[in-house]
Amino acid sequence: MFTPLVAALTLAVQPAAPCEGGPYDDFDFWLGTWDVEAGGQAAGTNTITKEENGCLIIERWTSVRGGTGQSYNYYDPSAEVWRQVWVSAGFTIDYEGGLDDDGAMVLEGHLSPRTGGEAQPFRGRWVLNEDGTVQQTFWLQNAETEAWDLWFDGTYTKQ
Repeated sequence: MFTPLVAALTLAVQPAAPCEGGPYDDFDFWLGTWDVEAGGQAAGTNTITKEENGCLIIERWTSVRGGTGQSYNYYDPSAEVWRQVWVSAGFTIDYEGGLDDDGAMVLEGHLSPRTGGEAQPFRGRWVLNEDGTVQQTFWLQNAETEAWDLWFDGTYTKQ
């Protein structure tokens, strides 16, 4: 008997077609192992890999203070957007978007602190610079003023 569960398991073990070309390559400029600086000081290291036959980008962050976090990044063809889900001991971020007119990856969604409290609007932007570095900038929306306050601004340099 062929049940939906058997069908799902069969698909899971068959090699999938690669996710390559077009939007699947939009975030490839972020791949690599990086030293990250913020405010002129070392902030941490970040390793960004492409996995699952090119369908998933995984981020593994370690701060200079020992904090860690990971994100799953993928192109969702049904919604035609990039999604990122970040998980760390301090908070989670769930946001989506894509390339802007300048070729920067821009995602917007919410940051949710693990200590409780409401999720806050959050925005991230990754820009490939001419020298091969990547500028990563995050903003958190101020609940009182509704302004987008700078939360993190870091420069990635390949190791």
